[in-house]
Amino acid sequence: MSAADHNTDGTGSERIASLDGLRAISILLVMVGHLFGRSGIIVDERARIFSKTAHFGVEVFFVISGFLITTLLLNERARTGTTDLLAFYVRRSLRIIPPFLVFMVAIVIASQLGWIHTTGADIVHALTYTTNYQVAPSWSLGHLWSLSVEEQFYLLWPLLFLRLSYRGSIIAALAMFATAPLVRGFMHLLTHDENYRDLPIFPAVADAIAAGCLVALLRPRLLAWRAYTRFASSAALLSLLLVPVVVSVFDDYTVVNVFGGPLMLASVAVLMEACTRRHTGVVGGLLNSRPLVFLGLISYSLYLWQQPFLNPQAHAAINVFPLNIALAVSCALFSYFVVERPLMALRRRWRERPRRSGSAINQVIETP
Repeated sequence: MSAADHNTDGTGSERIASLDGLRAISILLVMVGHLFGRSGIIVDERARIFSKTAHFGVEVFFVISGFLITTLLLNERARTGTTDLLAFYVRRSLRIIPPFLVFMVAIVIASQLGWIHTTGADIVHALTYTTNYQVAPSWSLGHLWSLSVEEQFYLLWPLLFLRLSYRGSIIAALAMFATAPLVRGFMHLLTHDENYRDLPIFPAVADAIAAGCLVALLRPRLLAWRAYTRFASSAALLSLLLVPVVVSVFDDYTVVNVFGGPLMLASVAVLMEACTRRHTGVVGGLLNSRPLVFLGLISYSLYLWQQPFLNPQAHAAINVFPLNIALAVSCALFSYFVVERPLMALRRRWRERPRRSGSAINQVIETP
């Protein structure tokens, strides 16, 4: 689960306001959801709704990812009329793979020592980014389903985007947004086995990413629509926060999952778009504050490492609050400063490298 790119590398390059703060809120939602019911925390049965925040946090990450990647592709197309696919995939690989491999090495060692339980299938699916197609993965690697979805998106969307016109890209994103709830609905109706019914295959969860893609594609039109800008700049915008709450309460019903899910994602996408234009004020000041920005910067590493420490079936000392949080944050800081940060300059060089006119890859993806 990684929506970060050059806008948040802390090196002074361009940056979209509030996205780091939104990422910080997303990872906090994930951790609250995983912490619910942990030993060492008093849980009120009436607060059961908080157990669902983990999945919602991932969906917010997906919306951010779709928005950011599509914005980057649109900006490059506007500047050059083409996109350097090789540079895109190298940047994505440098961003995601090194921290992931360090995490995987640690998991394999811990599994061999008997500290955690994983299977060969868990490792294979994780390394091939297909965990979202694995039935009942082990807890310590189960969260990699979202990273698998992201990688599948990174592979497919740039290729599709570059072969389509602007209008075609909108139609493709709309198709993803409309199809995913129907796929989930069929999966719910065709099987009562939760392992298959809620399997997060890409066609069933792509609507969250598509929502972000659509906002990026339609943003110029939205900002030219006076009714939208008036609503997005008013206090009425906060009413959209109620939509995820209501949908989360009733999402066990198939009809809510099919029709409520898209409404919730549309609300999240609008909220995100509005936040990216706010640097000041209560909301903008909070989302762009140093603590939230930094938490957003380390959110990818923190997402990787929180899972084994926040295992609800484990009762070792490292899995008990608040030590589990301290250990997860410590590992995330190590991953960020020792693995992620040193590679930022290399990623920046790939972003700024001169484009070789007439190269084979540019000839393939030239826009008419």
